[in-house]
Order: sequence, then C-alpha cells, then structure tokens
Amino acid sequence: MLTPLKSYKNTFALLLIVLLVSTFLNISLGSVNIPLKQLFLTLINGDVEKEAWRTIILNYRLPKAITAIIVGSGLSISGLLMQTLFRNPLAGPFVLGISSGASLGVAILILGASFLGANITSYAFTNFGLAIAASAGAFLVLAAVMLAALKVRNTMSILIIGLMFGSITSSVISVLAYFSSASELQQYMFWSFGSLGNLSWKEISALLSIFILGITLVTFIIKPLNSLLLGENYAKSMGVNVKLTRNITLIATSLLTGVITAFSGPIAFIGLAVPHLTKLLFNTSNHKTLLPAVAICGAIIMLLCDSIAQVPNSEYTLPINAITSLFGAPIIIWLLVRKRKIYY
Repeated sequence: MLTPLKSYKNTFALLLIVLLVSTFLNISLGSVNIPLKQLFLTLINGDVEKEAWRTIILNYRLPKAITAIIVGSGLSISGLLMQTLFRNPLAGPFVLGISSGASLGVAILILGASFLGANITSYAFTNFGLAIAASAGAFLVLAAVMLAALKVRNTMSILIIGLMFGSITSSVISVLAYFSSASELQQYMFWSFGSLGNLSWKEISALLSIFILGITLVTFIIKPLNSLLLGENYAKSMGVNVKLTRNITLIATSLLTGVITAFSGPIAFIGLAVPHLTKLLFNTSNHKTLLPAVAICGAIIMLLCDSIAQVPNSEYTLPINAITSLFGAPIIIWLLVRKRKIYY
C-alpha cells in the first residue's frame, strides 16, 4: 500500500510535537529534576536560577538527548532497510554482523588490553578509544560482507553470511573473556549494556556526521526499496539496478549501525521493533513515508526509554538495553496480536 506522504501530514505533525515534548521531558527529568521554565531559560539565553542546573543541562543532559535522537533514528532506519532488503520481519540492523564486529573491536581493546601494553590499556578507558576500536571491528566485518556480496547473487545468502560472521566474532569474544581478569570483564560488560551519556560535543559531532552521510545514501534508493518489496525479479523488470541498490543499502546500514554501536554500545530492540510499530501506525509500505516516520518514532521511543532508565528522583541509572527490551517488546507483541498485519 503506497499511500502518498502528504496524506499523513497531521500524523507527522503530532509525532513532531510528541518528539519535542519527549526531548524536554528527557532533559528535565533525572536524579536532579529541573523545572521546565528553567530549562527553557537556559536553552534560550543561558539565564538560569542555579548555575548547577545550567551545567547539568548543557554539559550532560542536552548532549544525551541529542545522542538518543540520533541513536533511535539511526537504528530504526537501519532496521527498516534490512527488513525490506531481506523481506524478513525478523531482520534488524545487527544481522550483518556489524554490531558483532564492533563488539569484537572493543573486546580486543578491553579484554586484550593487558597483552597490548600500558599505553593501549590507558587508551581503552576513553570514549574515543572505544569508538575507534568498535569502528575498526565494524569496518572489518563490513569489508568481509561487501566482499561476499560481490561473490553471491542471492540476497538471502548475504543474510546467512552476516549471521555467520556474528557467530565467529562471538566465539572470539568468548575466548578473550575466558582469559581476562574480573575488572576487564566488568568494563566490557558495562559497555555492552549500552549508554547514551558521557559523550562530548566533539564526539556527538563525529556521530552526527556519519549519521547524515548514511541518511544521504538512503535518499537515493527510496523508489528502488519500494520495488524490492515485491521481490528482486519484479524490481529488475521495473528497471531497478538490484545489485547497486543492495550495495548502497548495505553500506548505509553499516555506517549507521557501526557508528552508533561505536559510540553508544549495542542497543537492542529499537532497530527490530520500531519499523513494525511504525507500519502499524501508518498502515503503509511506502518508504517515502516510512523512512521519516521510522526516524521520528525511533527517536521518541529512545528518549522515553532513556527517561525511564534515568529513574527520576533517584541516583540510579539503569542499563538502557534492559529498558528498551523490557518495556518495548511487550508493547510490540500486544500490537501485533491485536492488528496482526504488517506490510512487506
């Protein structure tokens, strides 16, 4: 069902309002609750009643909210691309093994730090150190998957190859974990929980740059993606260059998934479930509508999950991975059981 984008302008307007409200609530709530009036004053002219509030807003919560928007949007778009390319509702942004490659890079840096020297050990405790290691691991898996894509014609074979790379990297991580100390295992475990905080503005700029690059690539394949919904043979009959579309989809997904995993860790549920939720909400399979809708819905859900993870009025911060799955999965199950139909 390829309903025009303009038919949903009211729905998009409502979603944008919800996104704006979710962003302000996310910044306002936390261990220290900041009144919305003071939040607006800080963002508008920097004037605030307490200097501590200004520091919290500008140096921690605003960067974290922006990170949540980028992460939610990027993973949701990646999930939609994978589900369309493989025509599989269980496909997500991590099926290519990109996330596993990123995890392997971080595991080598953290779990193998004691074998890499003192300089590497100290570098392993920095955000950029983890991001570079994760990016290197993701790039190696991407290169392997793209090489395999040149050798095989069947798209489903690429899916299986990606899953196999994921299994290989998981095995290597298990071996590294077996020979690691308790402190190294604990640090790697904390990274695997996922985190939206602790990113500087410089790191957010790097994350945003790669995110924009990935989104730009996606804009070139919107029409071919609609054709792929009916199968590769149909797409070819419509004049679509299936191989080029497949490669662009793989590269865009890898860029989005790789950079998000590098800076925020492997975050579950969002990429798999948000496309389904959006399709149920918009009742269409038109990617011109779905891509912006999925991006907004992913950002909203990520912000809400992060607001819950912050545990307002408490000093505790729960793992974001636990919240995305614990609160999100039951909602998707309920929606699917209730409506049952998803467009592919």
